Amino acid sequence: MNQNVLRKYIGTKEFYKMVLLVVIPIIIQNGITNFVSLLDNIMVGQVGTEQMSGVAIVNQLIVVFNICVFGGVSSAGIFTAQYYGQGNREGVRNTFRFKFLVCMLMAVVAMGLFFFFGEDLIMLYLHEGSQEGDIGKTLQFGKEYLSVIMIGLIPYAISQTYASTLRETGETLVPMKIGIVAVLLNMVGNFFLIFGSFGAPKLGAIGAAISTDIARFAECFILIYWTHKNRERHNFIVGAYASMRIPKVLTLEIIKKGIPLLLNEAAWSIGQAFLMQCYSVRGLAVVAGLNISSTVSNLFNVVFLSMGSAIAILVGQLLGAGKMEEAKDTDRKLLVFTVGTCVIFGSLLAIISPFFPKIYNTSNNVQELATRFILIAAACMPLYAFMHGCYFTLRSGGKTWITVLFDSVYVWLVDIPLAYVLSRFTDMPIVWVYLSCQLIETIKCFIGYALVKKGIWLQNIVSDS
Repeated sequence: MNQNVLRKYIGTKEFYKMVLLVVIPIIIQNGITNFVSLLDNIMVGQVGTEQMSGVAIVNQLIVVFNICVFGGVSSAGIFTAQYYGQGNREGVRNTFRFKFLVCMLMAVVAMGLFFFFGEDLIMLYLHEGSQEGDIGKTLQFGKEYLSVIMIGLIPYAISQTYASTLRETGETLVPMKIGIVAVLLNMVGNFFLIFGSFGAPKLGAIGAAISTDIARFAECFILIYWTHKNRERHNFIVGAYASMRIPKVLTLEIIKKGIPLLLNEAAWSIGQAFLMQCYSVRGLAVVAGLNISSTVSNLFNVVFLSMGSAIAILVGQLLGAGKMEEAKDTDRKLLVFTVGTCVIFGSLLAIISPFFPKIYNTSNNVQELATRFILIAAACMPLYAFMHGCYFTLRSGGKTWITVLFDSVYVWLVDIPLAYVLSRFTDMPIVWVYLSCQLIETIKCFIGYALVKKGIWLQNIVSDS
């Protein structure tokens, strides 16, 4: 009996070798990206609370764009993975075109919003009565940083179009290697331009934005060059730009199953920005503390975020090949593996929580808040892992409307009202407000478990496209 239970939830050595071949390159790429973001954040944090807070606020806005782009490539990506599993190269090519058009449109719209309404958006996070930091300086640093960082939105959108398609067609190492080059370039640029090392101009937060833009352009150019150079190996790119026409049937299917995913990512990311705004009414110290916490937490969260991508790729390919029972078995074992791994990484994050905030050149109050926020994130990591795995499972089978209810609708109907009321109409300490808003996510775990166990996601969505 015990042996049967183990076989049901634990895979073989060959199974984990297959999983690691897919997930490790994604973890390395995302991990290095987040590690450089961490170094970037620490470097900016050395020049003062105002610059760090200004950059943190703008990055919260940029994250909304990044996640919308992720939703854009993912909306067609569920078809890309299944087309590839089916061996349909023309289908992969058409999904690539869809990604390109959607992501470019989002980049142009985002640049317009930031250009005309950037100051108003930053001001949403700045409130009078804060005990620490200068609001005027924080606004100025934020505006300067935004004016430069938004230049890199278009190359970022193009890079994600290429990298996601390569990953969904089994090429995970190359995007990882190119990503490593980009983030190392970003790190070197930060060292020179933030502090003015070796005669370079000392630009502070502006220097961080310039080096990020340089890295994004470099990543974009290298990805384009490599993909087109290896067109025989990745023949989806052959003729990809000869026409931007996408078959009507496929377009309607992506709109039907994929666009809800894009809308969900947009609504969810805007919801997260609104949550941050709710917390920010308690002052700049809270903004700075959450910035420090999220920076290091994101580095550890790479594990379950990357496992979500692995679930989408591996399960999606099995569904496209019509192997329903194997997809179900694979998904169950991946969920167990994800949660177990995050128990370990959550424990490591908790261990470093008292020490990491001391790296920053900020007040004791900010450091203490950051430590408590990090501990909460560490304790909730296995919870996030299971929730995230359920989300990608449902998505892999095209159940995108259900994921909208599961994800963004829940944020707006449950998380945000709770945070809004607790932050504005109670005297509850901000740490307890933050903890309450994280623990309410437990409900989603029960919902996700029920939906995944029911097997409503077991379907081939490309058989008729």
